[in-house]
Amino acid sequence: MDGRFVPTETCAAVCDSNLGCLACQPGTGTCDGEVSHTCLPDGSAIVDVTCDPVQGMACDAGTGLCEGACAPQTLGKSYLGCDYYPTVTANTVDSNFHFAVAIANSTAEFAEILIEGGGASAPQSFALAPFAVEVRTLPWVEPLKACTSLGSAVGCGYLTVPAALVSNGAYRIRSKRPVTVYQFNPLEFQIGTQRSFSNDASLLAPVTAMSNSYMAVAWPAWDSGGVWSGPSPGLLAITATAADTHVTVTTTANTVAASGAPAFTAGVPQTVTLQRGDVLQMTATIGDLTGSRVTADHPVQVIAGHYCTEVPAGIGNCDHLEESMFPIETLGDDYLVAAPVVPSLPDGKPEIVRIVATEPATTLTFDPPQNAPASIAEAGGVVEIPATAESFRVTANHRILVAQYMQGVNAGGQAGDPSMSLVVATKQFRTDYIFHVPATYLTNYINVVAPTSAVVELDGMPLHGFTPLGASGFGVLHLELASGNHIVMADAPVGISVYGYGPATSYWYPAGLDLKPLTIL
Repeated sequence: MDGRFVPTETCAAVCDSNLGCLACQPGTGTCDGEVSHTCLPDGSAIVDVTCDPVQGMACDAGTGLCEGACAPQTLGKSYLGCDYYPTVTANTVDSNFHFAVAIANSTAEFAEILIEGGGASAPQSFALAPFAVEVRTLPWVEPLKACTSLGSAVGCGYLTVPAALVSNGAYRIRSKRPVTVYQFNPLEFQIGTQRSFSNDASLLAPVTAMSNSYMAVAWPAWDSGGVWSGPSPGLLAITATAADTHVTVTTTANTVAASGAPAFTAGVPQTVTLQRGDVLQMTATIGDLTGSRVTADHPVQVIAGHYCTEVPAGIGNCDHLEESMFPIETLGDDYLVAAPVVPSLPDGKPEIVRIVATEPATTLTFDPPQNAPASIAEAGGVVEIPATAESFRVTANHRILVAQYMQGVNAGGQAGDPSMSLVVATKQFRTDYIFHVPATYLTNYINVVAPTSAVVELDGMPLHGFTPLGASGFGVLHLELASGNHIVMADAPVGISVYGYGPATSYWYPAGLDLKPLTIL
């Protein structure tokens, strides 16, 4: 009042001129052997970070922090990292086909890779050349696959294990250089004359970009009309990355107890303790696990999807769905949704889009307008946009989760079957990507979403021919792409998704993204 500064609060620990009172000074730490007691970037707490020598890290006595190419402060929060947990999820596919991972080296130096856990009888280690990709098939983890018969087009029909808690059920991949990791469930669409018919793939997030808070988007249980011995369920698989992780799950559908996993009642929070690498998988044969909430006291991975389903029901054929969920704090309020294409439908194959609210009273705005409600009343509520080949923008007043679903082959286009991908918020777009396109599909595409004024290059060649997306100032480009590693560079942030087709099957995943916490005003 009289022009003098006066203290309004006395800080108990640290006072920062920009952030105020903090528990610790961001960017500082102390070493205790190879454990760094590290202050979080927001100064809210000190956490213990193991400076893992398998990831090429050591604790620097001068800074008190883990140092090296894989140190958390070096990596930041994105799809690039050094510590991953590939996880088998329930799929009716015949077990002759292979669960697999593709590991892409994003650096100009050799990366030393170690794979262990899951169904492996022994660790695998190898050197990955600069900018190279290594595809490794890995044994199915039978309680998680939930289908173990052999010799038929879709191995089991109805799943044989409706839930499971599997000790060390996830694989763990560690590297001494930043890599990207994709999992394929399964890898092939055909072996000899046998076709898989039930495939999808997921872009995995590294542990450094995982969180302790997620919301799931899946797909409703599918009534097979008597084709199988019971309804085909949606699924949720949670993997712990630290010892004594307490995971609280509030499901939106009832699940049953089986193979060490407890039953869950819709709307009732329940806590399960997991050790590093443990996997809790649940399925719902009635209702929909979309909107289920997962929280934990250590970072976890959450994969959601479906055992095998038609999209929409009544339009063949059934196919596996899966995608690794993004942490809630990384979700945005602005998304650009680009439909997929196939050779016979170059202007777009109709897709179904689901939008999930993370908070009540969420309002939605579409450009161009869509045949969908403009609001979602409850947190976990869903708006579903009927089949459309139109690309559009959706904005909201709160964080939302947006997922795309490819329709069955009988919906048109003579290619593809259900697959699922998350849409990346515009605030998580990047100016550079290295990504992998698998060699086991007949055709592969990328969708590139970029500002209309941006200069975008793919493997050093400029891209042209973007179609304006409403009045958003962005354009969309669909491009058929050869298998292998590819690099996109742009002078402004852009978004990319990758998808591909075999006979009556497909896969779909984001090519990459940042996973930094976002502030929604």
